[in-house]
Amino acid sequence: MNTTVAVYDTKPYDRASLTRAEGAEQIAWRFLEFRLGPDAVHAAAGAHAVCVFVSDCASRPVLEKLVEYEVRLLALRCTGFNNVDLDAAKALGLAVTRVPIYSPYAVAEHVVALLLTLNRKIHRAYNRVREMNFALQGLVGFDLHGKTAGIIGTGKIGRITAQILRGFGMRVLAYDPAPSHAWAKQHAVEYVDSETLAAGSDVVSLHVPLTHETRHLIRRETLARMKPGAILINVSRGALIDTTALIEALKSGQLGGVALDVYEEEEGIFFEDLSGVVLQDDELARLLTFPNVLITSHQAFLTHEALSDIARTTVANLRALAAGQPFVEGSVLT
Repeated sequence: MNTTVAVYDTKPYDRASLTRAEGAEQIAWRFLEFRLGPDAVHAAAGAHAVCVFVSDCASRPVLEKLVEYEVRLLALRCTGFNNVDLDAAKALGLAVTRVPIYSPYAVAEHVVALLLTLNRKIHRAYNRVREMNFALQGLVGFDLHGKTAGIIGTGKIGRITAQILRGFGMRVLAYDPAPSHAWAKQHAVEYVDSETLAAGSDVVSLHVPLTHETRHLIRRETLARMKPGAILINVSRGALIDTTALIEALKSGQLGGVALDVYEEEEGIFFEDLSGVVLQDDELARLLTFPNVLITSHQAFLTHEALSDIARTTVANLRALAAGQPFVEGSVLT
C-alpha cells in the first residue's frame, strides 16, 4: 500500500519537484494549497505523513491532532524548524524530519544578486528604462572591490557567500561561535568578534538559524554599532531583525541600504499574490517606500538544483517511513 502524504502550502514548483523525485510514484500525494494550522489540520485525516514548509504552524494543539489522526511523520521540506514545537512532538512520539542541506549555492548566490542589485540600483534603472527614462542621476553605487564584508554565521551558506565576495576582491570578516579556522585561512577570511565586524563592515550578511538566542540579533543597539552607510542583507530568517529598529536606522540614515529575502511577519504575505488587496502590515508597507530597500519574497532557495535536493531528501524520508527504515542521515529532529 502506498504511503499517503498530505502536503500543505503547496505551490506548482513543489508539485513538480516532489513528483519527479526518485520513488515518488510509491507515494499517494494529497496536495493542499492552504497552510497547516489549527483550522486546517483536519485535512491530514487518513494520511500517514504530513509535509510542511516554513509558514505552516506545527504547534502543540496541531501536533496533538495529527497524532490523533495517526499521522506518524511530520516531514519539513526546509531546513529551519522554528515553526515546530519539537518538545511536544517528542512527548507525543511523532517523528519530525527536515532537509538538513540543499544547494547552498542557491542562497549564497541570491545574497550576491541582492547586493549587486541594491548597490548598483539595477531595480530602479530597470523601471526607469521601461518608462523611456535614460537618466543616470541617483543611480551611483560603489565598487565592491576593496570594501569589507561581514558574514555572521559561517555554515555552508555563509562560507560560500564569503568565498564569492572574496572573488570580488572584498576583505571578508566573519563571526561565528564555532569558527572554522582552517577554512578561514584557506580563503583569507578573518574571524573577529561581533562588535568589530559591525563597526568595520561595509556590507553585513546574516547566515544564522532563528533560535531564542538569535531572535532580534539585529536590534537598535546592534544597528547603532554598525558602520554608518553600511548595507544589511538577510536571507536567513526574518525575526533575526527587529523591524521597528530597522526602520528607525533607515530613516536616520545610519543604514545605507537593506536587502531582505525574509521578513519578521512574512506569514500570510510571502508566497502569496496580494496584488489586488490592501497590504495590512504597516511596517512592511513602510519598508517598501524606501528607495534603498530591496525585498524579495523568500525566494533565495528557488533554483532547480535546490528544489531537486529538497524533494530528494523529503521523498527518501517518506519512503523510509513506509519501509520501516532509518530516515536520511542528519534529517531527524525527533
